[in-house]
Amino acid sequence: MPPIKKFLGKDQIKAPFNPFRFRLICLGVLSCMVLLLIFVGDLQLIKHPMLEHEADQRSLRTVTLPTNRGTLLDRDGQALALSVPARDIIADPMRVLEANPDFTNAKWTYLASALNLRPEELRQQITANPKKRFLYLGRKIELGIAKDIAELHLKGISSVYNDSRFYPMSEAAAPLIGIVGADSNGLNGLEKGFDHVLQGEPGKEVYRQDKEGNIVAMLDYDPPKQPPTVQLSIDKFDQFTLYSKLRDGVLLNKADSGAAVLIKIDTGEILAMASYPSFNPNNYENATPAQMRNTAINDSYEPGSTVKPLVVLEGLERHLIRPDSVLDTSPYTVNGHLIRDVGHWPRLTVTGILQKSSDTGASHIALAMPADALVNTYQAFGLGKPTGLGLTGESVGYFPLHRQRWADIERATFAFGYGLRVTPLQIAREYATLGSFGVYRPLSITKVTPPVVGTQVANPVTAETVVHMMESDVLPGGSGLRANVPGYRLATKTGTAEKMGPTGKYDGGYVNYTAGVAPASHPEVALVVLVNHPTAGDHFGGTVAAPIFGNIMGPVLKHMNIAPDAIYTKPPSDKS
Repeated sequence: MPPIKKFLGKDQIKAPFNPFRFRLICLGVLSCMVLLLIFVGDLQLIKHPMLEHEADQRSLRTVTLPTNRGTLLDRDGQALALSVPARDIIADPMRVLEANPDFTNAKWTYLASALNLRPEELRQQITANPKKRFLYLGRKIELGIAKDIAELHLKGISSVYNDSRFYPMSEAAAPLIGIVGADSNGLNGLEKGFDHVLQGEPGKEVYRQDKEGNIVAMLDYDPPKQPPTVQLSIDKFDQFTLYSKLRDGVLLNKADSGAAVLIKIDTGEILAMASYPSFNPNNYENATPAQMRNTAINDSYEPGSTVKPLVVLEGLERHLIRPDSVLDTSPYTVNGHLIRDVGHWPRLTVTGILQKSSDTGASHIALAMPADALVNTYQAFGLGKPTGLGLTGESVGYFPLHRQRWADIERATFAFGYGLRVTPLQIAREYATLGSFGVYRPLSITKVTPPVVGTQVANPVTAETVVHMMESDVLPGGSGLRANVPGYRLATKTGTAEKMGPTGKYDGGYVNYTAGVAPASHPEVALVVLVNHPTAGDHFGGTVAAPIFGNIMGPVLKHMNIAPDAIYTKPPSDKS
């Protein structure tokens, strides 16, 4: 048999194996694999966090879901502060500029006008931040306007939910209720005091979006927890009555400011607290700090003669005087200082001392007792003590609780309201304690359910006697006659205190008060009215503050359906 090679063609002869070429190919393949592994390792191990961060920056979004801020209601369930739907308009400047917009076209012009901006201002805001991905263009924009903006379909312009606050009573309750800022945080008043309750707990959603801004995957969702509704003790009718009558009185007397506080005696609830000047909380851009002050709690003054009922009460308790005592009220000198009354009354009964607001009579009683006696009594009735209501900026005033040394003139003037500083709210609490015949109750700005347990700080019989003595203030010859409300018995006390001026002397004008309880036969409400620095002529509590007191108390008593207690009813005739 012939050899096989003879039958194979020349092309079929197998080429000899080249080991060098094989190794070269293997080395090339291996090098490529090593380079590929290095590249993949670089991406996965070294650059992975950076790449992941860049990817998340482009597509991952975390949005805070705000809650609707809690509603503030009055005692009858009517809204005093509530949230209404609104939107924040935001821009992505980088995305806006990538679209190369014409800021002068109709859509951008409408957007600018809707945000109260000029087109040039809008363009400047966006072009000044070309690398930013988030920029506020407008805060708390009305829902209807925000929807119109959304329909413009402008690239890079979007909106997020952010409710707006609305105050139905406007100026009448603004210093008390307060306002919220752009981030829905309480700035002052009850809005700040109850901020932790009204805020609720915001939610969160995390999603991934495509380059057009469309959501492609929802990664996490935590719904917001809505806050509770807070029901205040405020009565809407009483609040408006206090504010409107106080405003009229301050303007009539050309005074700097004024305050009024109304308290329900049996519960300690604050039915109304008004201050003037005030502001519009629904548009407060131009409001001044003076307009935002709650004079009833932020400012403290010497209380003047409003403390005299406590002087009489302590004198009766210590048996220094009797209800029928008659005191010498002629002018006299203490430590070289003359003490005298506005009028000339050589002798007055104890009731007459309150009716005529006699400084000499009150100082005689005070000098007959230890120096700390009035200090302790004043404090027991709430003067010089914080109310604990949580209201922002509340002043404690000045109270000489631990004072050890007293000159006789200081003890004498302390009896008619000098040497201490208190707020109108503290005076209202003093009279609420008097009206409950010596039962001291904590104050409340939220609605409470009676009965409210208090502390008996004075003999109820003595306190009731003093309240009935105070009725003489609104009778003919009394300093508070102009506070009279036809058909009702009132127990009031007027007061006038000189203000200390910048030189340290009492030359800074006057503060006028009228405080009291009604109806005197069974006191249900306590009211204090303060007018600061009247300049229209009169500067006495009986002529400045007393008419305001009466103008408030009349409508309040009728609104509360309290029956008149000063109407004489003829007894039935004997037909037997």
